Amino acid sequence: MATHGLQTALTLYRSGTYSLEQAAAKAGRSEAAFRRVLKQYGIDHTEADRRDPAGATEQSLKAD
Repeated sequence: MATHGLQTALTLYRSGTYSLEQAAAKAGRSEAAFRRVLKQYGIDHTEADRRDPAGATEQSLKAD
């Protein structure tokens, strides 16, 4: 069973809020260990690393 810190880190990493480095620190693990956890939970770390958290929340508005 994962700890609360690990679950929080996984959620924030998956959403793009945290980088791999930030999420690993939040989970109290090294980056290598956190990558293993991502693999265990079926999360593709290369896909999440490519996301731009700032760009994901901004949407352009168009006037009709």
